[in-house]
Amino acid sequence: MTNLDENKKDQKELLQLVSFKIGDEEFGVDILSVQEINKMSQITKVPNTPVFIEGVINLRGRIIPVIDLRVKLGMIRKDHSKNTRIVVVELKDQTIGFIVDEVCEVLRIPKEITEAPPEMVGGVNSEYITSIGKLEDRLLILLDLNKILSTDEFKQIETAA
Repeated sequence: MTNLDENKKDQKELLQLVSFKIGDEEFGVDILSVQEINKMSQITKVPNTPVFIEGVINLRGRIIPVIDLRVKLGMIRKDHSKNTRIVVVELKDQTIGFIVDEVCEVLRIPKEITEAPPEMVGGVNSEYITSIGKLEDRLLILLDLNKILSTDEFKQIETAA
C-alpha cells in the first residue's frame, strides 16, 4: 500500500449537515441542499393545496412554496414560536421552504457513525430517512428531502407557486 492509499484510508468521510428539531426528534439534512435559513415570515395561504403546504412566501422577489415538515412527516400541527424557522432548500430544480420547530447547528459527523434506519423511527416513515447518526448523547435522523415529496406532490407545489 502506498502512502497515498494510507492517507485516503485515514481520512474519514464526513457528512456536513444542518440539524433541526421537530418536536422532540432531531433531524439532519445535507448542508449542500440548504440555501438559507430564515425566521418565520408572513405566509400567504393558497386555496386547494394539500394540507402539508402552508402557503407561499415572497423571498427577495421569488415566490417560494412553504411546507410544514411536521404535517408532512405525519406529526401534529403546532403553533409557531420564536424559534420556528423556514429552511430553504433546492429540490429537483425547485426552491422550497420547510417549516421546522428550531434549527440547532451545523454538524460534521463521520459517515461511519451512521447506520440504516429501522422501519419506523419516531413516528416518521423510514422511506424518508437515509440513516441514523449515533452521536454521543443523542440520535440524529438524517432525512432525504428528495424522497419527502412524491412526483404528484411536486406538481401540486409547482401549481401552488
